[in-house]
Amino acid sequence: MSTEKNKTTKKSEKIYERAIKVLTGGVSRNTIFRKPHPFYVSTANGSYITDIDGCQRLDFANNMASLIHGHSHPKIVEAVTKQLKRGSAFAMGSEIEVSFAELLNNRTRAFENIRFMNSGTEAVMTMIKTARVYTGKHKIAKAEGSYHGTYDYAEISQNSDPTNWGDINNPNPVPVVEETPDGILNDMVIFPYNDTERTLALLNQNADQIACVLIDLVPHRVGLIPAKKEYIEAIYKWTRKNNAVLAFDEVVTYRVNYSGAQENYNVDPDLTALGKIIGGGFPIGALAGKAEIMQVLDPRETNIKHPHSGTFSANPISITAGYTAMSLFDKQAVLNLNKLTKKAIEQIEEAINLAEIPACVTGAGSMFRVHLNKNKPRTYREAYQGKEVKVIINELLDYLFLKENILMINTCACMFSTNLDQTHVDRLSEALLNGFRIIKPKLENTL
Repeated sequence: MSTEKNKTTKKSEKIYERAIKVLTGGVSRNTIFRKPHPFYVSTANGSYITDIDGCQRLDFANNMASLIHGHSHPKIVEAVTKQLKRGSAFAMGSEIEVSFAELLNNRTRAFENIRFMNSGTEAVMTMIKTARVYTGKHKIAKAEGSYHGTYDYAEISQNSDPTNWGDINNPNPVPVVEETPDGILNDMVIFPYNDTERTLALLNQNADQIACVLIDLVPHRVGLIPAKKEYIEAIYKWTRKNNAVLAFDEVVTYRVNYSGAQENYNVDPDLTALGKIIGGGFPIGALAGKAEIMQVLDPRETNIKHPHSGTFSANPISITAGYTAMSLFDKQAVLNLNKLTKKAIEQIEEAINLAEIPACVTGAGSMFRVHLNKNKPRTYREAYQGKEVKVIINELLDYLFLKENILMINTCACMFSTNLDQTHVDRLSEALLNGFRIIKPKLENTL
């Protein structure tokens, strides 16, 4: 490590020395860990983050897709500050919760009732439990490779690899955490994403036991590959025929259109899990869907089939921030952001051609992912990155972070925010072109 680098990381190194003594691995979420140590934020505003050592970086990660308006948006800060002076959390309701529910329910056709919680993981967990109560069945079907949070059932097979994923005609349920009970694995049906014939065959084998089919319409971990319309329509018809709930995970994808990624399809889900951008930068989750199904949560019922609560659910800080953020993210804002993202993809594809490397870009709306594949992947197994490729991607991301002062998500993905403009896009595409040229020799030796 150079003397210059020691100077720029001195404060971060000292903080990490303290961190490893009190935090497991020195962090509370593994996604921020990097060797030799994480970097620590001093301030963040708009599109930029300044670390504690004074380095300013252009942020295209936006806290894993959760900041649709970037950092410290003045209207969100103002609204939250006013609410904070009135109180942060109560064992009572707040009017803003009702207003936010009205806003979201009016925004998306499939939403009739909604419940707020504290994270996307909680939203998916509640959605799965609600589907089980409503249908009286237990098994959950989900796509291989898809990430739906950290609930035991939802996380199965999110990181399957060639050593354990099994036959494509019957993918293995692969645990993420060691010692996951066999009962959980036995209650999961794993199907190959975007493969209609194989998916329907697997669903049919378990038709009388499946409570819900859980699917992300543009799954990040699978490869940010949009689900084919005919694929979703086939699954929808199957759920109608077999008394199963069609459950969309839009925690990440609700940013794709004004009404979420589901706006691109001709069928409506029964339930939708939300999170990330609807919190305006604060922790939040939500479950929305048909009133008939959501009724299992209703405390007015004589028999409350699914008691649901949470100390910080619908806390007025997250709700106020979310209401403000989603009010700002109106139809024109969505169109403008998606247009800018499309331009970014075009410029990155041009950079790929100039660098003459085997790479491509997938995505939808205001998000995209760079793959070191010549052809766009259509499935999880096509998008899967082996260890050698992951090393090259990490080298590219480290170059962007340390040399170009650009932050991307560790899958080589970007999640745009409304405060980005063409100058930021130009900087990103130029930096990626430089990075592509650096990794090109290793890429040629690997592929």
